[in-house]
Amino acid sequence: MIDLEKLTFLTDAQIKEQAPAIFSEKASSEVSKHYTHIPTTKVIDDMRLLGWDVVDAKEVKARKATTRGVQKHMVVFRNPDVVINGEDGDTVFPQILLTNSHDGKNAFTFVAGLFRMICENGLVISTEKFEDVKMRHMGYTFEDLQAKIKDMVARLPLTVESMNKMKEIEMGEQAALDFAKKALEIRFDKKQVSRIKVDLNELIKPTRMEDAGGNVWSVFNVVQEKMIHGGFDYISGTKVRKARQVKNFKQDQKINKELFSLALEYAN
Repeated sequence: MIDLEKLTFLTDAQIKEQAPAIFSEKASSEVSKHYTHIPTTKVIDDMRLLGWDVVDAKEVKARKATTRGVQKHMVVFRNPDVVINGEDGDTVFPQILLTNSHDGKNAFTFVAGLFRMICENGLVISTEKFEDVKMRHMGYTFEDLQAKIKDMVARLPLTVESMNKMKEIEMGEQAALDFAKKALEIRFDKKQVSRIKVDLNELIKPTRMEDAGGNVWSVFNVVQEKMIHGGFDYISGTKVRKARQVKNFKQDQKINKELFSLALEYAN
């Protein structure tokens, strides 16, 4: 049964506390005279009218004074009426991730994601059929947003198709270890991975009973959670270190997308 408390949405005050840049009333002083300022709050209001409300918000750290308060930020939306109930009890909520900034360097970008109730973990979808959707600030309209969100929702059955395909394919231990090694190279990089030692068996070990299966979907979720949340040990030189959680949402999205694409390769 779904815990309704986990479906609570953020108030504007909570969003502002987590990502003040979302509420910027004007753009950076460095934007061109052709720049059209459409505040992210306008998109949030419009998304709410479409049934999608905010469950999370983040912003990157401003690297210079001119971007402070207008830096890149992310808003995560979820619609309580849009849910994927797996036959195995694996309930997944589709999510829409919006990124934007008010420094003239980014268009509104919408990315499809999934939220697993079992582990309270967010995934980001990356396939040729689920490419990022971009909207320029100039010429922004509610009707255009509505059409783009409708199209994203219409493609959700493709997500179910990908999930089911992953669940049907058993990986085997060696393939799972190979997946974990490639996941490390995504989380870090090949050069860095070559200098550290990690027990790959620990990376594929499930942390909950629901992920105990050896199919691609289960292995993907086990490894993905550890790549994003960290907590696993690795040896660097003579020291044992613990991997940190990925907190930068840009890095989080990059890792998530590449892991999803990698998992699809193992399912095909």
